[in-house]
Amino acid sequence: MADALELGALWEDFHRVVNMTSQELADWLRVRDAAESTEPLPEEAGTPTGQHVLSVLRKRRTDPTDDDLRVMREVVDTVTARADLENEPVPEAGDTAETRRRLMSLGHDPLKAAR
Repeated sequence: MADALELGALWEDFHRVVNMTSQELADWLRVRDAAESTEPLPEEAGTPTGQHVLSVLRKRRTDPTDDDLRVMREVVDTVTARADLENEPVPEAGDTAETRRRLMSLGHDPLKAAR
């Protein structure tokens, strides 16, 4: 388990890069998985990582498990690496680029200002 200082920094970084609320993320995961023929139960919609991010968003700062911390680090690293890409165009409203959809499944909408 991480020490209190490391946990605090990770918690802040995670909540900085995850700029969607838990409700926005839950809605996005349901929309992303919606299909004409079948649709998963709301609590099963989205990727396992997206569901895990949603779970972390609903926790208090003192409640993350070691697995939560691992996912939080992965999300921070993924979003930060994406933000560091200088040559990739910034997505625009209505853009259906896979990159934006993938980031939104992690709770980060690149078109939305950071919280």
